[in-house]
Amino acid sequence: MSDAERSPLLSVAGSSKASRNRDFEDDIESTPLLSSSAPTPRYDGEHDNAHGDAASITSHHTDAAPAKPGKSKPFRSPTIIAMIVLSFFALAVLILAFIVPAAVEEYAKQATVLEPTNLSLVSITSNGVRARIQANFRLDGQRVASDYVRRIGKAATWLVGELGTEETKINVFLPDYDNTLLGTAGVPPLKVSIVDGRNNAVDFVADLIPGDAEGIRSLANEWLDGRLDNVRVRGQTDIRLKAGIIPLGTHSVAESLTFEGSKLPHMPEYNITRLNFKEEPIPGDKNAMAAQVTIQAFNEYPVSLDIPELGFEILVPGCNPADPLILVAAATTSRVPVRAHSPVIVDAHALIRELPDSLTRLCPNSESSPLDILFEKYLGGETATVLVRGQKQPSGATPDWLAEILSSITVPAPFPGRSFDNLIRSFSLTDVHFTMPDPSADPDDPRSNPRVSGTILVLAGLPSEMNFSLNVTNVRANADVFYKGDKLGELNLDEWQKANSTQVPASENSEATLKIWSRINDAPLNVTDSDVLTEVIQALLFGRRPVMLSIKALVDVKVQTILGELVVKAVPAEGKIPLKPIGKDLMGSAAPKIGHVEITDTTPASLSLQALVNITNPTPYSAYIPFVSIHIECNGTTIGKAQAENLHLKTGNNTNLPVSATWNPSMGGEAGLRHGRDLLSQYLSGYNTTVTIRTHRHTIPALPHLGEALSHLNLTLPTPASTPQAHPTQTNPTNSSATPPSTSSPPPPHSPSSPSLTTQSLGSW
Repeated sequence: MSDAERSPLLSVAGSSKASRNRDFEDDIESTPLLSSSAPTPRYDGEHDNAHGDAASITSHHTDAAPAKPGKSKPFRSPTIIAMIVLSFFALAVLILAFIVPAAVEEYAKQATVLEPTNLSLVSITSNGVRARIQANFRLDGQRVASDYVRRIGKAATWLVGELGTEETKINVFLPDYDNTLLGTAGVPPLKVSIVDGRNNAVDFVADLIPGDAEGIRSLANEWLDGRLDNVRVRGQTDIRLKAGIIPLGTHSVAESLTFEGSKLPHMPEYNITRLNFKEEPIPGDKNAMAAQVTIQAFNEYPVSLDIPELGFEILVPGCNPADPLILVAAATTSRVPVRAHSPVIVDAHALIRELPDSLTRLCPNSESSPLDILFEKYLGGETATVLVRGQKQPSGATPDWLAEILSSITVPAPFPGRSFDNLIRSFSLTDVHFTMPDPSADPDDPRSNPRVSGTILVLAGLPSEMNFSLNVTNVRANADVFYKGDKLGELNLDEWQKANSTQVPASENSEATLKIWSRINDAPLNVTDSDVLTEVIQALLFGRRPVMLSIKALVDVKVQTILGELVVKAVPAEGKIPLKPIGKDLMGSAAPKIGHVEITDTTPASLSLQALVNITNPTPYSAYIPFVSIHIECNGTTIGKAQAENLHLKTGNNTNLPVSATWNPSMGGEAGLRHGRDLLSQYLSGYNTTVTIRTHRHTIPALPHLGEALSHLNLTLPTPASTPQAHPTQTNPTNSSATPPSTSSPPPPHSPSSPSLTTQSLGSW
């Protein structure tokens, strides 16, 4: 046996160099796997038995030299390293198992940035839609508030580098709506980098399946009504993760998000760029009313899709909000391409086959029907509201699930009205006949106001969207009459007046028009401002230009259309009524002549007469005067009065109009008595005498201002000359020797054409 083999595992000090080398080699071979722990206390604080340890690790050679007494054993570094590694491993397990996941989860929540760039509809399936979703995804550590979470998150995501998912099914619920299932999304496998700041362009196709239709309807209606302050959704899924080829297990994820109402997509603004109504034949040799509408809006969202042909119902609100909606028309839309951040154009075609009774029936305690209310807003230029709802059984390839959702949602569609202020092209009133107020009528009686009769001629321009035949059969109106911007009065046509119309189609150089004729009879004119009436009369009497009266009216029209007879109420209409001036030579043109005169009564101070008067009406207007009273003057002093009842003045000559007069100079006081005696004395002496007639405040009792306005005019008439047949049986003139006034001249020879004067005694009455 060599010396090396016989050498002890642990040699003594002081050996040779060769021995030391051999001892080093032998020492390596003889080192135990687990060194003695004699100098090191156990985990319980006790020391191991040195002799037992020595026995277990010493060589089998019996001649091994013992260690020198008084010298410690060498340092065992592998033991310390192993303990440190084990400690660090335990610490890492604790950190990775309990501390890091919570920090990484918080980091992922705060650092995630998801920017949708495009959402497009690939196709509509039988149970949902297939959509292509494009977005940018990255983790941005600068968004994390906590430095601790940021450092751990960056380190963990840098170590992992990339995460992948298997095919995932995500369920979206509405917690505030009894956890109604809003929808389900099937997402294909994805792989993204989670290194901080590295952008991922995500592009995948997902299958979106709608959930409970009732829950979607409730959510949509609250959004449409503006009652959705916020909406909370909860997504829930089981997601399988992997890092490269290393599976990371299946994780159940549930996350809730709250969207504020102000940040939710809103109903886009739209414009109706085309609206055309026309007649369209339908099966059964009938015609229906068709409407063609083009709507334009702008899509401000990154969403693209192709909307297929859809069917809708057009409804109108009833009399009260609680009443059921009234179905008016069925509409279909053409295929609509919607592109991100681009205009959207929708073409729709609606068909009205007939008008339901509930649409034209008067509302309780009202004079209007739902159709009247709709027309009143539309024709008044206000925004009317119709409602649009999906058809339950649409035609075409509309899937059942889409029809179910659309039929459960009713969308209010504001319908901008059109102002018809400039609809009337011309308005005239011909064959005018005025009826003065009846003094015996009650104040509430229409006869207590002036009344107007005449033929109304209206030329109305038809809107370009109205391309169907119509005929006006009746009209009625309430109109305000103005003169130079001041209201003169109100013209009320409460009763239906017959009318007819002629429709003139549009040509290359002119618009379509409608000519309307209507004869009105005894329409009450309630004068609200007598001063304005005075201005009008003065302009007619003294002016040379036509007097223009303005009319603003709300007209009710009965129209015959292919849908039947419609009553369109409160159509705004404005027009002008030109009145020809009477001229300054009214009195000369009237050429009044007094015919047969009778003395019917006498008193010591008065004389009553009756006469037949011939007068010419030079104006284009006729009139009926129930009662009129005028003053008779001599030298500017009232000496009597004349009155007439039930006068019918037509245009041109009017003969034998009965007029009664009273000779009563005391009406003018002392001057009247003096001038009356002089006039009577000259008249009986055969001089040519004249009298002046003038209106006064009570000429027409119901129109005192009219009498005052006309009082600025006076009419001088020759008194009828006495004839040989005049034999007064009882007269009592006084002091006939007065000097003749300036209104007399020497008596000419009487001609046969002179009017006659007869008298009756009191006894003959």
